[in-house]
Amino acid sequence: MQRLPASFCLVLLVLAAFASPAPAEDKLLTMSTTTSTEDSGLLDVLLPALEKDTGIKVKVIAKGTGAALRDGMDGNVDIVFVHAKDKEEKFVAEGYGTKRYAVMHNDFVLAGPPKDPAGVKGLPAAQALAKIAAAQAVFVSRGDDSGTHAKEQELWRASDTALEEAKTKFVAGGKEKEITLVHPKGLGAWYQSIGQGMGKTLLFAMEKQGYTLADRGTYVKQKFGKDAKLDLEILCEGDPALFNPYGVIPVSAKKFPQTKEALATQMAEWLVSAKGQAVIAGFQLEGKRLFFPDAVPGAAK
Repeated sequence: MQRLPASFCLVLLVLAAFASPAPAEDKLLTMSTTTSTEDSGLLDVLLPALEKDTGIKVKVIAKGTGAALRDGMDGNVDIVFVHAKDKEEKFVAEGYGTKRYAVMHNDFVLAGPPKDPAGVKGLPAAQALAKIAAAQAVFVSRGDDSGTHAKEQELWRASDTALEEAKTKFVAGGKEKEITLVHPKGLGAWYQSIGQGMGKTLLFAMEKQGYTLADRGTYVKQKFGKDAKLDLEILCEGDPALFNPYGVIPVSAKKFPQTKEALATQMAEWLVSAKGQAVIAGFQLEGKRLFFPDAVPGAAK
């Protein structure tokens, strides 16, 4: 048998390499996101639809929004999907992200014991917090620098309640974090800051028969889902101050050359496309719609 020249074989190998499909890992993104997108089950339907359309697979890291943005600031992820618009815009302005894509919104609810000892049912959120503080009724805060925690602090500022600041530490993702709490007087007494995720915060509030601010998705899952045991009721909802916008941001390859900015941008653009928005519009938990598309508000499945 006649052997081919070594140089010819080398050319064939190079051509074969170029002709081969891209390795699967080339279409794998690492995304840091909030616990609400994962805990609600939205990602369980959204990410398979993304992969079917684009081939993009996503490794999810779920944590509070502040911690998720820090992942992006450290260049540890390719994309972030969070809900704290001011922080997101700062993230982009400082060059960590390329662009904020407005994807969807849901809302927060103020949950509390059925007996409602502070008498807040039906009030606007900030007014309700003022009454809780005046009554020194138990209030449980996530205290974890999440988007929910940021919204809570925003509402306290709007409540005209006298506030204080305190440094606190908590463990997130196996690392100790220090943050500044903005809180009413009574930290450690009637105001409990626990440095935990939403599910644990709701259960702790139930145990203490106290109030807490929660995203609607996690509340619905804890209240009506399988093995549900939450006995807290929604006491305040529908206030525009409780609306909760989500944005997705590709991490900048200019800042971190190792990130997959082009692929992350493709994912972001799919999320705000008619297809991605229809998946969001059609998602329900326990028969209840939780998220509303912002890029294509009239999207329907």
